Amino acid sequence: MSDVTPTAPGPAGSPVAEPTTPPATGLELRTATVPRRQVVSWALWDWATQPFNSVIITFVFTALYLTGDAFLPADVAALDGGDPRREQALAGLTSGLGAWITVAGILVALLAPVLGQRADVAGRRKAWLGGSTAALVVCMLALFLVRADPAYFVLGAVLIALGSVASEIAGVNYNAMLVQVATPATVGRVSGLGWGLGYVGGIVALVLVVVADSAGWWGMPTEDGLPYRVIAVGCAAWALLFAWPLFRWVPEAPPAADRPRVGLLRGYVRLWRDVVELFRTSRPTFWFLLASAVFRDGLAGVFTFGAVIASVSFGFGSTEVIVFGIAANLVAGVSTIAVGRLDDRLGPRTVILASLAGLVVAGLAVVGLHDLGKGVFWAGGLLLCCFVGPAQAASRSFLARVTPAGRESEIFGLYATTGRAASFLAPALWTLLIAVTGATIWGTLGIIVVILAGLLLMLAVKDPRAAGAARG
Repeated sequence: MSDVTPTAPGPAGSPVAEPTTPPATGLELRTATVPRRQVVSWALWDWATQPFNSVIITFVFTALYLTGDAFLPADVAALDGGDPRREQALAGLTSGLGAWITVAGILVALLAPVLGQRADVAGRRKAWLGGSTAALVVCMLALFLVRADPAYFVLGAVLIALGSVASEIAGVNYNAMLVQVATPATVGRVSGLGWGLGYVGGIVALVLVVVADSAGWWGMPTEDGLPYRVIAVGCAAWALLFAWPLFRWVPEAPPAADRPRVGLLRGYVRLWRDVVELFRTSRPTFWFLLASAVFRDGLAGVFTFGAVIASVSFGFGSTEVIVFGIAANLVAGVSTIAVGRLDDRLGPRTVILASLAGLVVAGLAVVGLHDLGKGVFWAGGLLLCCFVGPAQAASRSFLARVTPAGRESEIFGLYATTGRAASFLAPALWTLLIAVTGATIWGTLGIIVVILAGLLLMLAVKDPRAAGAARG
C-alpha cells in the first residue's frame, strides 16, 4: 500500500500528497483506564465556571444591573420609558459593554493559540488553567465594588471583559486536558459529561438567584445594587467550591520534549509554521477548525437570540422567558450527557452532522409554523436545545481525537481563535433579514443559514481514524 493518498490539486494542478496515517494523538497514546475520580473532577470545572456565563454575562448581572437604570444619570433615569433620551442612554450602556467585550474577543483571538503553545511545550496546562481560573474568580469578586452609580460603569464593563478573557484562556487549557482524562473509547461521553454539567450548573445557580429574589433576599438591603454585587461574589465562591477537585486529582500533562521553548513574540512565528505543518500532516484537523468556526457561531446564535424570538415573535412574558431558559438549558444538559455515549459508538462526526441537520429542521419548523402560537416555540425551541449541546460536546471530542499529541492546548487555542473570527456571521444575517423583512421571526433564518453552511462544510471533513478503521 502506498504511503500517501492524492488529495485536491495544488496551485499548479498537481495532486498534493497527504499522509495516509496521521500523526499520533494524545488519546491514542493513552492505554490505561482513567480513574473515575479524575473524570468527575475534570467535568466539575465546567459546572464550577458556567455561572460566569449564565448568571454574570447572560441573564442577571449585565442584563438586569450593569446595562440598566442604575447606571444612568439621575435626570435621565427619571424620564419615561419611551423617552428617546432615555432609550439612547440605555443603548449607550449596552454598546459600551459590547465595545469592551469586543476588545476582550480580540485579545482572546491573539493570545489563545500562542499561550496554548507555551503550555504544551512546558507541560504546564494545569498551571495555566489554575492561573486563569484564579483571574476569573478575582474578576467576579471585584464586581462587588461596582456600585449602582454611572461612575462605576466602566469598572464593571472592564471586569466583565477581563473575566471573559480569563474564561476563554482557561477553557483552552481545560479542553486540552480532555485527552488526559479520557481514552479513545470514552472521550465522547467524558466531553458530553463536562458540557452537560456546565449547562445544568449554570441553571442551578440561576434558580438559586430566582429563589433569593422571590424571598426578598431574606431581608438584605437592596439599595446601591447590593443583591447583584452579592450575586457576583456568590458566583466566585461557586467557582472556588467546585473547581478545586480538578487541581487536586487530575495530573499535569508532560512537556512536549520534541518542541523548543520560544519567547512570546517568536511564538507567533512558530505558530504560523505549526499551522502550515498542520495543513500538510493533519489536514482533517485544519479543515475541521474552519468548518466548526462557522457552525459554532450558529449554535451560539440559538442561545443568543432565543429569548428575543420567544418574547418578540411569540409573545412570551418575562416569567415565561426565564422558565423557558431554565427548561432549555436543562434539556441541553441532559441531552448532551446522554448523546456522549453515541459519540463513542458512532463517532463525533456522525453526532455533529445529525445534530446540525436536526437544528436546521427544527429551526425551519419554528419559522414556518410560528403563526400557530407559543406551543410551536415550546416544542421547536426545546428540540433545538436538544441538538445544540451534543454538537458542541462532539466538536470538542472530534478535535481531541485528531489533534497531534503534545499540541492540544495550541490547537484548542486555534479553535477559540477561529471561533472568534467567524463570530459575526449569525448576528450579521440575523440583523440583515430583520431589516429586510421588518419581522423578528425571519431573523431566525439567518441563524439557520449559518448552521446549514457549517453542516455543508462539515460534510467535507473526514475523520482519518474512522476511515482507517474501515479499511482495516
